[in-house]
Amino acid sequence: MALTVNHPLLKQVRVYAYMADVSTAGSAFAVSPIRGKVKEVGSVIYNAITVADAAASTKIAGTAITGGTWTITQSGSAAGDVDSATPTAAYNVTEGQNIEFISDGGSTTTCPAMFYAVIEA
Repeated sequence: MALTVNHPLLKQVRVYAYMADVSTAGSAFAVSPIRGKVKEVGSVIYNAITVADAAASTKIAGTAITGGTWTITQSGSAAGDVDSATPTAAYNVTEGQNIEFISDGGSTTTCPAMFYAVIEA
C-alpha cells in the first residue's frame, strides 16, 4: 500500500489570544512558536454584539499586517460567529515575536472573543 501525501496543514500552527470584551477598545496578544508567514487571522465571538460592528486588526511586533483587518459584524451576530481575513503583505513572523489583535470597541454588549492566527512554516 502506498503512503499518503502529508496534508499541507502539517506545516501550519495556530496561535490564540483571548479578549474579554471586543466592545471595549483594546488588544490581546499571542506569541509565535515558529518562523513563518501569517496566512490567516480571525476571531470567534462568544455571544451576539449589538448596535454597531467591531473592527479588528493585527500587528506583528508593532508593525501592521497588510490585509490583516476584518469586521466582526453586528447584524445577525451570535455565539460562535467566525470572521477572518487573509493577509497580503507584512505577514512574516519570527519565533518569539508577538502577534497583536486589536479591537476598536465599536460595538456594544460585553462580548468575549477568541482571536487566532494561522502561521505557515
